[in-house]
Amino acid sequence: MVNIYEAILQLEKDHMAGALCTIIDTKGSTPRHEGSKMLVLEDGSFIGTVGGGEVENRVRQEAIQSLLDGKTRLLNYKMVDPQAGDPGVCGGTLEVFVEPIIPKPLLVVIGGGHVGKAIVTLAKFLDFRVAVSDDRPEFCTPEASPGADEFYCVPMAQLPEVIKITPHTYLVLTTRGSNIDVEGMAPLLKTPAKYIGVIGSKRRWLTTRKGLIAQGIAESQLDKVFSPIGLELNAETPEEIAVSILAEIIMVRNGGTGKKMKI
Repeated sequence: MVNIYEAILQLEKDHMAGALCTIIDTKGSTPRHEGSKMLVLEDGSFIGTVGGGEVENRVRQEAIQSLLDGKTRLLNYKMVDPQAGDPGVCGGTLEVFVEPIIPKPLLVVIGGGHVGKAIVTLAKFLDFRVAVSDDRPEFCTPEASPGADEFYCVPMAQLPEVIKITPHTYLVLTTRGSNIDVEGMAPLLKTPAKYIGVIGSKRRWLTTRKGLIAQGIAESQLDKVFSPIGLELNAETPEEIAVSILAEIIMVRNGGTGKKMKI
C-alpha cells in the first residue's frame, strides 16, 4: 500500500495523471476485499491489484477512460456467471470507486512578446502551470515573463522533445510570424495536446495552413487548431487579448459554449 501512496506523490511531482481504484464494498466470495487498491497510470500500467483476471482488466479500462474525461466512476460487478457477462465465478459482488488524479493543466506560451507575457500573468492567476518557450534567449527568461514556472529556449519544433505534452496541455502560439509557425508547428500537431491556438488574423492562418499542407499535414489535423485565437471581445491591448485567449481555453477545458449567459 505504501508503494501506491509513494507513486501518487511521484505523479504529483512529475505532473502526471493516474487513477486510483479502490474496492469500497464486497459481498460473498470475491478475490479481494474492501480497501484493496490499484493505481492505473496513463500508459495502462498499474501498481497494486483489485483482484486480477477479467474484473481487474475491466476496472483498468474504466480507469483509463476516467483519465480522458476526468470523471469518477462507481463500478459494480457480479462474480457469478461469465456466460451472462460477469467477470468471474467466485460467487460474490464487489463495488469499486475510480478516482482520476489529474495534474494541474500546463499552458505553454510559445513566443514571449507582449501578448505572451500578459497570458503568463493571467494563466498563473487562473492556477495553470505555465511554461514559456522562445528561440530568442532574451524573451525566454524570468525577467521577460515573470511568474512562469518553466522556460524552454528551443525552436518550436523541438518542444515535444523537452516537454511531455499530454491531454492536459494547452499550447498557445503567440509567435512573431507565420513563417515561424510553418517551420515549427508540425511536431506539435502530432501531440495529444488538448488545445492548440495560433495568434493572428484569418489571412495569417490561411498562409500558415497552406504552408503546413505543403509539408503533408492532413487538413483534419489543422481543423483542430484554434485560429484566429480567442473569443471575440474586440480586444486590443495585450491584457485584453490574454483575457480573450484564456476565456477560450477555459471554454474548451470545461466543455462550455462561449455563448452569453443572458440570452
